[in-house]
Amino acid sequence: MTTRAQSAMFYGAPVAALLVGAALAIFDLHDAVHSLPLTILVYVFAAGMLFFTVFLVLHHAESVAHRIGEPYGTLLLTVAVTSIEVSIIVSLMLQGKNNPTLARESVFSTVMIVTSGLVGACLVLGSWRHRHQEFKRQGTSALLSVLAALSILTLVLPNYTLTTAPGTFSAAQLGFVSVLAVLLYAGFVFAQTIGHRDDFVEDLVARPEHAHHPARQTNIVVSLVMLFAGLIGVVLLAEHVASGVEHGLVALQVGQVDAIIGALIAALVLLPEGVSAIRAAWRNELQRSINIALGSACATIGLTIPTVAVVSMIAGRELTLGLGQGDSVLLFLTLAVSVISFGTGRTIVLTGLVHLVVFVAYLMLIVVP
Repeated sequence: MTTRAQSAMFYGAPVAALLVGAALAIFDLHDAVHSLPLTILVYVFAAGMLFFTVFLVLHHAESVAHRIGEPYGTLLLTVAVTSIEVSIIVSLMLQGKNNPTLARESVFSTVMIVTSGLVGACLVLGSWRHRHQEFKRQGTSALLSVLAALSILTLVLPNYTLTTAPGTFSAAQLGFVSVLAVLLYAGFVFAQTIGHRDDFVEDLVARPEHAHHPARQTNIVVSLVMLFAGLIGVVLLAEHVASGVEHGLVALQVGQVDAIIGALIAALVLLPEGVSAIRAAWRNELQRSINIALGSACATIGLTIPTVAVVSMIAGRELTLGLGQGDSVLLFLTLAVSVISFGTGRTIVLTGLVHLVVFVAYLMLIVVP
């Protein structure tokens, strides 16, 4: 492929994904297309474009990360993806019949996919290639403490309050917890970027694979534009791919449709960050991999819950945040395993396998609750 063709692909595909995703968002596919084979073909095309665009988004994300340095590049990707995910949840909340558990399912799925599936894959693949990997315990411990506090306050505490029904907060409680979530996430961002930046950045000197990176030569403004265009396109396409799967599950009369679709949407939205984290672990950049993975979970709770809380109070929509008993056990288990896994400053393949076992249990309980 010529250099001109590569440039056209890198810069044209994210815009094309954005346009296709916007077109699918404007026109209802089920009303516009009455042929089942054609409908399936459109969904397959959208899925293929989604996966292709993910890798191009990563190209531009890594270009920006190398230009502005770590951990700012990782933080930019995390906040961008999470902000777009928040906008989708809010738009779904305001359309049609109210779904009080939508935010809860989305946030819980993100936390479980990140802390068990994504972290497990990163640790297994990275340790398989490098035998064992090291990271900075100070920064990782800070990430885990923020994630644990945010998760328990927003997803477990509502089951034990007395003012309202189990699983819900009163308006005052919801506002108070939302402020706490924002302040805690803001404190984490300050520590990661200014206060204790060295705790979140590993030393990459003397690693030959980092000696040259062609993405550094890319114009940072163009890369930023393409990054956000591609991310919006990925999220719009992911929403419609998930919609197609939902219609298929309903037609097949599969149970737990909401839980399955919530997990699927979270997985699709996390694709850019997930692939970036796995690639970082494969290159023996485990600290960057951890920053991406756990940072995305913290951002999801710290940004999603407060935004959804404000929207629910303004629009008068009911909001249920408390997890069921089984999901609460899984949440405590994955947080405990994460604390133990990252307590020594070194990981091996077995460490990642433990996380993957928890992830498989999570998937099994979605299908067979």
